[in-house]
Amino acid sequence: MLSVEQSKYSAQSTKHTALHKNMAEKDLYKILGVSKTATADEIKKAYRKLAMQHHPDRNPDDKEAEKKFKEVSAAYEILKSDEKRKLYDQYGAAAFAQGGPGGPGGGGFGAGGFDFSGSGFSDIFEDLFGAFGAGSGGGGGGRRSSKSRNRGSDIRYNMQISLEDAYSGKQQTIKFSTAAKCDECDGTGSAEKGGTINCHTCQGAGSVRMQQGFFTIERTCHSCHGTGRIIEKPCKKCHGEGRVNKQKTLSVNIPAGVEEGTRIRLTGEGEAGLQGGEAGDLYIFLSVAPHQLFTRDGNDIHCRVPIKMTQAAAGGSIEVPTLDGSKAKVTIPEGTQTNNKFRLRGKGMPSMQGRGYGNGDMFIHAYVETPQKLSKKQKELLEEFEKLSDSKSSPEYEEFLKKTS
Repeated sequence: MLSVEQSKYSAQSTKHTALHKNMAEKDLYKILGVSKTATADEIKKAYRKLAMQHHPDRNPDDKEAEKKFKEVSAAYEILKSDEKRKLYDQYGAAAFAQGGPGGPGGGGFGAGGFDFSGSGFSDIFEDLFGAFGAGSGGGGGGRRSSKSRNRGSDIRYNMQISLEDAYSGKQQTIKFSTAAKCDECDGTGSAEKGGTINCHTCQGAGSVRMQQGFFTIERTCHSCHGTGRIIEKPCKKCHGEGRVNKQKTLSVNIPAGVEEGTRIRLTGEGEAGLQGGEAGDLYIFLSVAPHQLFTRDGNDIHCRVPIKMTQAAAGGSIEVPTLDGSKAKVTIPEGTQTNNKFRLRGKGMPSMQGRGYGNGDMFIHAYVETPQKLSKKQKELLEEFEKLSDSKSSPEYEEFLKKTS
């Protein structure tokens, strides 16, 4: 809702008179910067632009901006109405003077002045600020249905799964406590079918109006929460809310290929709404637990595999585990070094877009392990190996020596 300070927008009666006289002398179409043949949409668009530009909230202590704001608002109040516009086109400002066709009671110019506090001016603010109103985030203006106003809250549920579950997908059962529809009154909140009456506070309108200086502010009725109806005999189980706290159990499908931070939305599985209002949604936020062997990068999987020094030097083959539970054979070429990388195509994560997009790859990162706790015989053999080695056996070492010599 628009909040205003009465002191900011109040004006002395002498200023009102000057404004009315000024308005009567000016062309309302020129004030809005439109032609006399302008459509209703063109007039509305021009008004919105000028009103936003000269609004007192954007121009504090600027009397000229305040004056201009009142002028464009008064002009729009006349020109937005087909009936008032016809009178203005035919008679000019005189149509709204005392005794004129659109005079007292017509919301125009006259001895009583332009009516800034009536419902017409309230409508202007609905036109201008409706899109910024509180509520469901859509455009303003129209009243939302009682089901929308009484919508239940959304619920967040955090779930951690293993990397294997993310790879294959799974069906997971979850339990949580939430506000569920009362089965005693079927969510209506009333002990009797159709047991509601018009709200005494707002007389069924769902909103109440308050006068603040020039402005009429419309607020949701606090008694009926905007529904316009109140329950005469509340349900004893839910005390008129139409919902009670319950333990809820759901089966959730976790698709294959889900990533860290994936959000799953289950429409209507959140909190039940008040008195038959729409249920909120359930949002499941997934996190993937760290794996002891594998790390993930997009749809690719990486695995650091230690390789014996002798095997890395002479070459051979090793078996490595994969996420599908099988083992894959990897050929290790002669002279393999630490951080050499080998690719297993299609052994990574599946794509969430479907089977047609294929799987990522799996990358084996070699880590050549230096032998430890050698026996006397092993040391002798290594010494013999060193005597038989030449510059070709350790080319990187030899290159390093050249650079440091």
